[in-house]
Amino acid sequence: MSKQYHVAVMGATGLVGREMIKILEERNFPVAGVRMLASERSRGMKLSFRKEDIPVEVLSHDSFKGIDIVLSSPGGSVSKEFTPSAVKAGAVVIDNTSAFRMNPEVPLVVPEVNPKKVREHKGIIANPNCSTIQLVVALKPIHDAAGIKRVVVSSYQAVSGAGKKAVNTLEKEVRNLYNGAKLEKGVFPCQIAFNLIPQIDVFMENYYTKEEMKMVLETRKIMDIPDLPVTATCVRVPVFISHSESVNVETEKKLTRGQAMKILEQAPGVKVIDNPDKQEYPVPLDASGKDDVLVGRIREDEGISRGLNMWVVSDNLRKGAALNAVQIAELL
Repeated sequence: MSKQYHVAVMGATGLVGREMIKILEERNFPVAGVRMLASERSRGMKLSFRKEDIPVEVLSHDSFKGIDIVLSSPGGSVSKEFTPSAVKAGAVVIDNTSAFRMNPEVPLVVPEVNPKKVREHKGIIANPNCSTIQLVVALKPIHDAAGIKRVVVSSYQAVSGAGKKAVNTLEKEVRNLYNGAKLEKGVFPCQIAFNLIPQIDVFMENYYTKEEMKMVLETRKIMDIPDLPVTATCVRVPVFISHSESVNVETEKKLTRGQAMKILEQAPGVKVIDNPDKQEYPVPLDASGKDDVLVGRIREDEGISRGLNMWVVSDNLRKGAALNAVQIAELL
């Protein structure tokens, strides 16, 4: 009989936490028992796992006794506070926040890209940012085949990436606009319904946002190319689930569209949808609920001799967060 693991989900009642629980069940992860952990606000709630309603426990420093693996998705400050207690109790923490991603002692893992890094953990493994995960899943096979010199990415990110309150904001704004009601201030700096916001997270001293710099720095770390030229523009769009990215890649070796398509079709975790004659290409609705990173609109860059453009779409709650974390747990 295979080993069974005691798993805790930290931040269990959030969007990503609920998705983690769902995916553990879908993938038949060998769970001996699951502990649902959340803040005081969730006291009295129950979450379903394998047809059993499990009470949510209030997160404390004593929550991790007997736990083997922690799937963590609370706020970054909460993770920083409680993760050391989980590690001290003997658990391995797979953390979905930004708290530990750039710590040189903590591996930052995407199983299709750098699975061997899991072995280097010292109790904590970081789950990358959602927009970074789908980017590197598409970049890795291109890099292996032709070497990457530079990456320019523009992301179009769903509101669910900002949490439940952001989803509620979009829902309420659409409803109020439809009914002619006054718009109330939501979680975004301006209206998101029927609009685009070219800001995700706070602005840094270099005028990039924190989200954009996450993509730059995390991509370099995961790809193990510390000096890789990467630049990003991140935009919030009025879509509930799935992030989209326009990606321009300059390579060391020339790749034709056909060669790039064949490489991507054979890549783990990638599904190519690219048939211009039939107007077939990935859209956010196609990716919602799916595990694969969808890639389409593959074409050679007309402005440089060794460049490719592609359109990359992925469910930000699944591959961009919960699924990637469970895949790391499977590697463990």
